Amino acid sequence: TDLITLARDSDVLVLASAANAATAKMINGKVLRALGANGVLVNVARGSIVDEEALIASLEAKSIAGAALDVFAAEPNVPEQLRSLDQVVLTPHIASATKETRQAMADIVVRNVNALLTGAPLFGELSLS
Repeated sequence: TDLITLARDSDVLVLASAANAATAKMINGKVLRALGANGVLVNVARGSIVDEEALIASLEAKSIAGAALDVFAAEPNVPEQLRSLDQVVLTPHIASATKETRQAMADIVVRNVNALLTGAPLFGELSLS
């Protein structure tokens, strides 16, 4: 019914949320305490969703078991504390790095160069179709 209950009832809390004013630092110390000593936080959404200071404190105190992160609050800067903790897995944010997505991005560049040279409107939407 709420984020605290979800965290308390979860072994792994996976974040896949939009970043906006309502979600800024929504994963705070209270949520992390509810996740508990056996819980793992996985953030594949946006770095601003997690209060990194509270996360670091929870990890150092071992009040959560670990974290897997591919986004950070101040990208590309990753806090040294996160890099030094054994129970943290860090990866670059590469969720969109599929062959199809990269090809579609390249196609948009080519279309926009052609549009610019011919005076046509620029394209901005990514389509994988």
